[in-house]
Amino acid sequence: MGVEVGAQAARSRALAVLRVRSRALAVALLPAAVAVVLLVGGSTGHIDGPGWAVTRWIVSGFALFVLLAAAGIALVVARSRPAVSPTVTIAEESAPDLYRMVRDLADRLEVPAPSAIALTPDCDSWLEDRTHPAHGQPRPESRDEIEGVPGVRVLPSAHRRTPAAPVLVIGSPFLWWMRVGELRAVLAPVVAGTGPSAHPDIAAARRFIRGLDAAVAVTSEPRGPLSRTVLGGVGWVARLLLRSCRGHAAEMERGVAAAAAERAQAVDYGLRIVAQEQVGLAYAGWDRLLTRVALPAWRMGRWPSRLDAGVVAALTELSRRDRLAEGFASRLGERPACDLLEEPGAIDEAASLLAARLFHGGPAETGPDWAPVDWDEYPDEVVDRKWRTDAARLHRVLDALGVSRSSGAGAGTSDPEGPTLARVMDHLSDGAPGDSRESGAPGDLGDPVAAERRAAAAYEEDEDGGPENERSSALAAGLSAEVAREEAAVSAGAAAPSGATGQVGPDTALWDDGSLPLFPLQPPRTGRELLADHVTAMVCCAAMDTAGAAPGLDWLDGPSLLINGERSVDLGPRVLSLIEEGDPVPLRTWLLHLGIRPEKPVRLV
Repeated sequence: MGVEVGAQAARSRALAVLRVRSRALAVALLPAAVAVVLLVGGSTGHIDGPGWAVTRWIVSGFALFVLLAAAGIALVVARSRPAVSPTVTIAEESAPDLYRMVRDLADRLEVPAPSAIALTPDCDSWLEDRTHPAHGQPRPESRDEIEGVPGVRVLPSAHRRTPAAPVLVIGSPFLWWMRVGELRAVLAPVVAGTGPSAHPDIAAARRFIRGLDAAVAVTSEPRGPLSRTVLGGVGWVARLLLRSCRGHAAEMERGVAAAAAERAQAVDYGLRIVAQEQVGLAYAGWDRLLTRVALPAWRMGRWPSRLDAGVVAALTELSRRDRLAEGFASRLGERPACDLLEEPGAIDEAASLLAARLFHGGPAETGPDWAPVDWDEYPDEVVDRKWRTDAARLHRVLDALGVSRSSGAGAGTSDPEGPTLARVMDHLSDGAPGDSRESGAPGDLGDPVAAERRAAAAYEEDEDGGPENERSSALAAGLSAEVAREEAAVSAGAAAPSGATGQVGPDTALWDDGSLPLFPLQPPRTGRELLADHVTAMVCCAAMDTAGAAPGLDWLDGPSLLINGERSVDLGPRVLSLIEEGDPVPLRTWLLHLGIRPEKPVRLV
C-alpha cells in the first residue's frame, strides 16, 4: 500500500510539471491562434475594415516573433546537455558478479535493472538518467581513458548507446569497506528507484526539468554581447519555468524516494540497519583520509593510487583506537564487496585519480609533476619531501626578511650558513625569559611539569584571542605570499600544455577543467596554519637528520614523525607555544629530551 501511495503522489506531481510545460506551449501558441482567427475572418469578410488590416499585420508579426522565440528556446532546451556526474564506468565483463548481484536485486524488487554501473569517489549512491541524445553521440576519437590505467574509463557521460534505464552510481569506498551483504542492503532502496523512473510521466517530467536546468547553465556561460543578449532572454524564460516547477519537482522526487524505500523494506531489512551504520563510518573514514592523507600528497604533485584500500586501513585503525567502533574489525573476515570486481586494483587506481581531479584539481593523466604513489612509498616520497620542501620555503622567507643565518649556531660546531632549527626558534622568540637560554639551562627548562603546563596553555589559546607575535605575523605573511606565488606558477604551467597541444578530452563538453576542483576539500590555509606547518616541518627535518627519526604515515592523522618506531603526538602544542607566544621553552625541552640538535644544519630540497 505504501508503494502505491508514494508512486501515485510522484505521478501526480509529474503531471503537474507537465502541465507547466503545456501552459508554456499554450502561451507560445496563443498569439498565433489569434492571428489565424484574424486572417480567416478577414478572408471570409467577417472581420473587415480599415483598422483590422493593420491589426492583422501587427498580430501576425508578433505571433511570428513569439513562434520563432519559442522554437529557439525549445531548441536550446532540447540540445543543451544535462550535467552528468564524472564517474568511473564499470563494464560488465570487468565485474560480472556485481552486475549479477544488482540484477538479482532488481528481480527481487520487481523493478527494471539499471542499464549500467559506475563508481564515484564519494560515499553516496544514486540513479542517474543518461538518456539524453547528447550522451549517446559517438566521439571521433577515444580519449576518455585515464592514461596509466588501461582498460578503465572515467566518463562524465554514459555509454555511446542511449541506455533504456538509469545508470547505478555507487560510492567506491562502499565497495572496499562494506561486505557483499551490506552493499546489497544499502543498494536495495536505490535500485528500487528504477521502478518509478520507468513511468512515462515521471520520465518526461524529469527530462523537462533537466533540459531547463541545462539551458540555464548554457545561457550563463560568458559570450559576446549579441549572444549574451539573446541567450539572456532564453535564460530568463528557463528560470521562470524552473521556478514554476520547483515545488512540484521536489514533491515528485519525495514520492519516488518514498515508493522506493517502501518497496525495499522486504529486502534484507535487518541487515540494512547495520549497513547504514557502515555508511556513516565509511564517510567519516573517507573524509579523514582525503583531508589528512591524500591532500598533502596532492599538494606535492603525487596522487595515492589506492585510496579505497586506504579507507579500509583507516577504518581498521579507527576500530582499534575507538571503543565505539568495536566489533567493526570482526567484519573484515567476511567477503568484501570489492571481490565482485575482476580487477579491483585498476578500478581503485582510476577512482583515486578521479578523486584527485574532483577534490584537488589535478590533471587527467600522469606526468613528471603528477605521478602515482603507493602506500609503501608514501613516507619517503610524500612525507619526507613535504617536510623538506616546507623547511626550505621557510628559510627562503627568512632570507627575504633579512634574518641572519648564523643565529643560534654554536661556534665551531656547525656551518653558520646552513639551515638550522635554532635560527627559526631564535627569530620567533620575542624576548621572553626563555629566549636566550641554552639547552639545559635552569628555570622552566629543567621543570618538565611547568613546560607541559605552558605548552598546554598555548595549545588551548583561541586562534584570534591569543597574544600577538609580530615576528610570527610577518613570517606568516611572507609564507602566505610565497605559497600563493608557487601555486600560481603551478596553475600557469598546468594550463600551458593543454593550450599548446590543442588536444581536448571528450569530457570537456560536460564539465570544464578550468572549474576544477569541483569539490575543494577545505578553504585556503590561514597564515597561522601555514606557519605552524612549516615550523613543524623544520622540527621534523632536524629530528630525522640529528636524532635518527623517520617519516611515517598515520591512517587517521596523515604525515607523522616516528621516533624509535613510535608516533610522536605531542609536538603540536609546543610549536604553537613558539609561534603564538614567542616562547621556545616547551619546544626546547622536547628537543633536549629526544636528543635533537637544533643548532645542526639539516638537509633541504
